[in-house]
Amino acid sequence: MVRAASSQFNAGTIDIRKIPFVHDPAEITQIVKEINAFPGVIVYTLVLPELQEVMEKEAAKYNLTTVDIMTPLLNALTKIEGKQPKGEPGLVRKISEEYFYKMEAIEFAVKYDDGRDPRGITRADIVVIGVSRTSKTPLCMYLAHKCIKAANIPLVPEIAPPEEVFQIPRYRVVGLTIQPQKLVEFRTERLKTLGLAPNADYAKMERILKELFYAEEVMRRIGCFVIDVTNKAVEETASRVLE
Repeated sequence: MVRAASSQFNAGTIDIRKIPFVHDPAEITQIVKEINAFPGVIVYTLVLPELQEVMEKEAAKYNLTTVDIMTPLLNALTKIEGKQPKGEPGLVRKISEEYFYKMEAIEFAVKYDDGRDPRGITRADIVVIGVSRTSKTPLCMYLAHKCIKAANIPLVPEIAPPEEVFQIPRYRVVGLTIQPQKLVEFRTERLKTLGLAPNADYAKMERILKELFYAEEVMRRIGCFVIDVTNKAVEETASRVLE
């Protein structure tokens, strides 16, 4: 905005100095003192009234011109919204940081999904373990949107889980279990979706009981928190994880 205004005066050589994250009255006093050595216009976007007051008082000492951009805009938005602003500085930066962390967590969940890389186990905030079709991946993606890095490991009797899952603190591991009959239904539907025979071993009760028993043994060995996801939405499971 300042650069756009200065361009109206063919003032391409005007020195524009940006000073972000000013939260202390003492900082303002020092900044104004420094500006007085090279007099110019002070354009500010301070949110807190007490800091605005300090800025105006300090600038007045040196007869410096100030332009408060934020207050008129906040007043206009207050009329439209019908409520007062939060009065919290740095919100734009906080929102940007949260978005960055969320994207990072989502990328993490994709990279370390389904036990693709055991290195993710030691880097994860949460490691989700369980047999196939217990909503491990959806849970990890949901947690990622909460800025939590989650990896998941499938438990299969024929394949030993990575040693890393036994080495990290047990409070970082969450085990998912489910009622056998519900798992039969889920897996049968999955086979149909893939165009495969619904009577494959993958969806048979005998196989499912074997997997669940094995998973229970692994979870007991780890000593981790276990959640029964039967008839639970992902949001419900996530809320238990976040408790």
